[in-house]
Amino acid sequence: MRDKRDRFVELAQARVTKAAQTIRLIGNLSNQNNYAYSEDDAQKILTTLDGEVKLLRAKFQAALSKRDKSEFKLD
Repeated sequence: MRDKRDRFVELAQARVTKAAQTIRLIGNLSNQNNYAYSEDDAQKILTTLDGEVKLLRAKFQAALSKRDKSEFKLD
């Protein structure tokens, strides 16, 4: 079981770090001195990222709620 935990920690740290760095790079696109974009462009980016975070949250919550359910028994 510890191997699964170790693998989770290793992958989570690498993937979350990479995702955070990529989000910061996307944020750099907001610099209007370097880039031209419309409000609609910005909204599409934000909507897409918000949607992905909502899916991520739902996956973790679903997995945790499955694990937390105990079996119902009548004695």
